[in-house]
Amino acid sequence: MEDQLDTNHDSDTYPTSLTDPQNVKELYQYTQNLLDSIQTKLQNMSDKIVSGIDQMGNCIDDLERNIGDIMTQAGVEECEK
Repeated sequence: MEDQLDTNHDSDTYPTSLTDPQNVKELYQYTQNLLDSIQTKLQNMSDKIVSGIDQMGNCIDDLERNIGDIMTQAGVEECEK
């Protein structure tokens, strides 16, 4: 999977300061930044999934419409749903 979490902990995946956290306040900020980053990435993935599902639904609707048109042109009665 392309969007898996990177275990290298680079700055693109996990935002960090130039040094490791040295006290509770820095650790809290580091953790908050990390959680914000993860939340953003999860929201982006969720948005992409929902968009893909919407596109798929539109394609299915178009396909059903086209099949109905072809059946009408062929003189075949549509089945009851």
